[in-house]
Amino acid sequence: MSTSQTPPYGPLHAVQVLGTTAGAHVSSLAGGLVARGVDVTVCGPAEAAQAYGFAGTGARFTPVDIGGRPGPRADALAIAALRAACARADVIHAHGLRAGLLASLAVPAPRRQALVVSWHGSEPASGTRAGLLRLLERRVARAATVVLGTSSELVDQVRRLGARDARLAPVALPGPRLDPERPGADAECARQKRRAELGAMDQPLLLAVGRLEPHKGYDLLLDAAREWRSLEPPPLVAIAGEGSCRPALQHRIDAEDLPVRLLGRRDDIAELLAAADLVVLPSRWESRPLIAEEALHAGVPLVATAVGGIPELVGDAAALVPYGDARALARAVTGLLADPDDRARLAAEGRAQAATWPSEDDTVAQVLSVYDELRVG
Repeated sequence: MSTSQTPPYGPLHAVQVLGTTAGAHVSSLAGGLVARGVDVTVCGPAEAAQAYGFAGTGARFTPVDIGGRPGPRADALAIAALRAACARADVIHAHGLRAGLLASLAVPAPRRQALVVSWHGSEPASGTRAGLLRLLERRVARAATVVLGTSSELVDQVRRLGARDARLAPVALPGPRLDPERPGADAECARQKRRAELGAMDQPLLLAVGRLEPHKGYDLLLDAAREWRSLEPPPLVAIAGEGSCRPALQHRIDAEDLPVRLLGRRDDIAELLAAADLVVLPSRWESRPLIAEEALHAGVPLVATAVGGIPELVGDAAALVPYGDARALARAVTGLLADPDDRARLAAEGRAQAATWPSEDDTVAQVLSVYDELRVG
């Protein structure tokens, strides 16, 4: 279907339900769908409208407190707002578990509209919370008309939960991925300036990006940093992100005198990537991590844990280690730092692997084909 055509049976009305994750993807998807003649409404936290540029997509944005702390009153208000927004929709597309749950409650079966849920995976949980999480996952998986999993592992998981129709639908890296390349001298000058700002002029710079939460594995990264702090000079680890673990991580960094800096939330990831020698991803679980995609696109060698959807995403274009093995992580990093030829090989293989991933146009086309199928059916 060309971008100037609309379906012969009239415009398709789709509501995108956004929680706390996948904002950049939903913004890209909304803009692509609007360009193809779809009438799109996005429902999500008010702060997401500006943060992800929804005004420029051509979609309507309806503030709904989906990302807030769950509670009877907050959930009732969100469900009522979603019910009103979805009244004339042909397809409701929820992104993430909480968004899927609220959407299924807002328009319960039997319903006229199809419910599509993009399954990005849930943070690992334990104890009572793990049992509750599994119940919610099963509820959402079975309520959805179609579940779109971002990795093969997630598709298998959601089928085990009882989904009627689960399909693989990798999410494209939203652009722009990186700033346009500058001439060589200017690029190197900018790289050295950023390294100087971080305090890594005369030592290797390792970059980690992600929320400071337990499942991101930053304790493992600090364990590895303790292994290599005796190197001369020791690599400096820069961690971009915020979260509940920041006080505990900073305490360890100070108490153990680790070569690690917590940068807080940053909006210059492209520049940080250009300055880094390696990217490190120590997570306990990931589906399709954005920083891994960005690293391979940028040709920055990646060291990551072999968990979740990471092996499928990167193939042989990254150094993978078992989760929980700090020594293996430390060895992988020090081995690459000592071998420029291996770093160059991973950089080239990373760009080649990234070229195999779906584009934003591919992602929009796949989603629209699902919508059209459900509408006709």
